[in-house]
Amino acid sequence: MLACCDKELVGKTLCDGEIIFEVRERFYKGFPVTEKKLSGLLKNSQNANLVGKKAVGVALKQGLITQSSIRLIQDVPHVQIFKI
Repeated sequence: MLACCDKELVGKTLCDGEIIFEVRERFYKGFPVTEKKLSGLLKNSQNANLVGKKAVGVALKQGLITQSSIRLIQDVPHVQIFKI
């Protein structure tokens, strides 16, 4: 499982109606990566959980997801990827 979020979102709580999404530091905080590094990690991951415009944008550029796969929570993109 690859978990990645835009660095400014770590520790934030996103709310949208009944949805409360915590971008928990213990789950998302690891080491900073470049777009190129994230692209490589995504290619080699079976599952991914991405939050934020930058992180989700990398998966979109790679064609791993479509715009319709993205869920906006308080105007922040979130996507889960499962390769079967």
